[in-house]
Amino acid sequence: MAGITLDRVSKRFADGTVAVNDVSLSIADGEFFILVGPSGCGKSTLLKASLGIITPLAGQTLVFGKPK
Repeated sequence: MAGITLDRVSKRFADGTVAVNDVSLSIADGEFFILVGPSGCGKSTLLKASLGIITPLAGQTLVFGKPK
């Protein structure tokens, strides 16, 4: 079972800025994962969505099979 699963996660801010668009990935329990990209590409937003700090506009985040 995956530790963290993001299924078609998207996030748009109130000003219309699309931070994350339709991202899907699975990170297994104990797996080492690195997310890299240029400044402003949505890395922190994706991390916050996976932790449940922010609510994605669309998609689903599961942590050990349970919705976050």
